[in-house]
Amino acid sequence: MTELSNHAAAASYARSGFSNKMGWGSRPALLIVDACLAYWAPSSPLDTSSNPASAASPSSMKRLLDAARAGSVPVIWTRVEYVHPDMSDAGMFWLKSKSLDIFQRGDARGWGGWVESAGLTPISEEVVIAKKYPSAFFGTDLSTRLHVLNVDTVVVCGVSTSGCVRATVLDAMQYGYRPMVVGEACGDRTQEIHNANLFDLNAKYADVVSEGEAVEKLRAGW
Repeated sequence: MTELSNHAAAASYARSGFSNKMGWGSRPALLIVDACLAYWAPSSPLDTSSNPASAASPSSMKRLLDAARAGSVPVIWTRVEYVHPDMSDAGMFWLKSKSLDIFQRGDARGWGGWVESAGLTPISEEVVIAKKYPSAFFGTDLSTRLHVLNVDTVVVCGVSTSGCVRATVLDAMQYGYRPMVVGEACGDRTQEIHNANLFDLNAKYADVVSEGEAVEKLRAGW
């Protein structure tokens, strides 16, 4: 993407052997990370909507979703969910992020549903993964599901770029999938944090691709 190539450190990273193209495989899946209202609700401690780019990201996610469904590409959603009142199932994560308690099962403050106003709602044949940590892979059967489906490429979007998206992308690469991160379809509290993480992900762990490129690949299917 142009923004990444124009970064002040881009040339230095390239000279050091970073930022190579991983490239697409032939069997992509769309992974939508934590597209819940808590990230776009002013009353939520996790709200990112003060960042205009993040406020616009659900619309980009919806265009990816439409393309994936049109191309009969597997779609997988994630959400955070805790069941213990003392937050013991959040482990060490809870010590750093006290706002996680809004993701306790049944607490409408944090979940509040999918972002239905943007058309982001799973349908019956799409998989929903409940997770307790940033990565959608950690402590879940996501990798097994992708393996059974014979997926080789994971198109990642959602929130937050620096948190659950980043952790998921790193694990996707480590499990042998090709992560394609759609910057316009990811959100974070500030654009600076978002941009810095996209640059680093593209340098080391993934390809950051445009929405247009991802839509074309998803719509084409397998």
